[in-house]
Parts: sequence; C-alpha cells; structure tokens
Amino acid sequence: MMLKKWEQLPKEMQTEEVRKYYDILKKKKVSLFFKRVFDIFASAVMLIVLSPVFLILAIAIKIDSKGPVFYRQVRVTQYNKKFKIFKFRSMVQNADKGSQVTVSGDARVTRVGKLVRKCRLDEISQLIDVFRGKMTFVGTRPEVPKYTEQYTTEMMATLLLPAGITSLASVYYKDEAELLDGVEDTDKVYIEKILPGKMYYNLKGMEQFSFWSDINVMFMTVFAVLGKEYKGDYEVVTEKEEIEI
Repeated sequence: MMLKKWEQLPKEMQTEEVRKYYDILKKKKVSLFFKRVFDIFASAVMLIVLSPVFLILAIAIKIDSKGPVFYRQVRVTQYNKKFKIFKFRSMVQNADKGSQVTVSGDARVTRVGKLVRKCRLDEISQLIDVFRGKMTFVGTRPEVPKYTEQYTTEMMATLLLPAGITSLASVYYKDEAELLDGVEDTDKVYIEKILPGKMYYNLKGMEQFSFWSDINVMFMTVFAVLGKEYKGDYEVVTEKEEIEI
C-alpha cells in the first residue's frame, strides 16, 4: 500500500490540515507495505475458511425476507473515491430510502438481521472489499457520500488510507445505535455529535499509525464483540444526555 504523491491527491485534500497526517504516513512506508500484504493474505484465508458461514447466511437471509443477499450501498474510501460496499443485508429491501443511520430497535431490521448485526456478521462480507483493495482491515469506517460531504478539512485526512472494517472509533462506538435512541433527527445528531467523536479517534489512530497498532485494534475489536467495554476520552452530548466515550 503506497501513498500517492502529494500533487496527485484530490484538490480538496491538498490542504495544510491534511498535510500533517500525510507527512506522518509518508514516513511509515514499511508499515504501509505490510499492511497491504496482511490485508491480501488474511482476507484470502478468511474468505476460504468462512465460506460455509457465507453460504448459511445467504440462505438464511433469502428465506427470512425478500431482497438480495448483499447490500451494495455506495460508500467513500481512499482519496475520496466512491465504491459499492459488500454487506450481508440485515434490513428490509429499500430501507436506505429513509435515514441512513440505524438506531436500536429499528423496525427496518429483519429477524435474521438482528442476529447478524448483534454478532457483526453483516460485515464479514467486507473481506471481499479488503481483498480487492477497496478497503483495509483497520481504517476509518466507510461513510456514505452524504456524510463525507460534511467532513471538515481535517477530517478529509482520514481518506488518505482505504476505508476499514474496524477502527478505534468502531471499538469505542460499538453501541452507536443506542446513542441515537429516541432522537428525532438522527441524521442531524449523527453529523453534529457522533461523527466528530468518531473522527477524533480516527485521526488519533492515524497519528499513531503502525502495522502493530493495526494488529492491536483488531484484537480490541474481537474483545469488544465478546463483551469487553472500552472507555475513551471523548465526550458525546446527545439530546438525551451527556455520555463519555
């Protein structure tokens, strides 16, 4: 995984705020190389090992509700490029015509989808995107264009690397849906309250980037899924209450 030359970056990324993170990553050529090697090798092995799980999920999703097995939504990845992500469908067909943020108890989530989301099985299909180079194991979660258009100049720095399956933000915001429970305008609260917090950790992760820091985040993710609680240092204030994450 190599960075483009500064002058080859999209114009909207050629700013002083982004340059700070670009210079940090430019010094991490060895870590970036092993990051891509790991992505290719690990995703290939996991796709083979998990193929029975893929088959079972595909059958369960088709039996449970009408619609395709995969949800191919447009997301944003490295260098502000758009791509169609692979996710096992956990909601009813055409659910994205409403809010693109999911809350706890969302009526759009199917029966199988509830289990799939709880165990984060909807995201294992993103191994396909990792193998293709559209995503990486550890990196900023791929947002829809609607939200990346709200990025500050500094937030654009997170697009220097491919979008990731997990990140520090994913660990600290694993219960993101619960933060939006009872909120009237979920999109507004997400953009104004949740997104800045997630970006705080994403940018922090880029400042501390190394191949081994990626491995550490992957282990943290596994433990978080198994129930371990991680507490960060960013405070999120929603319409309901003040929550420290």
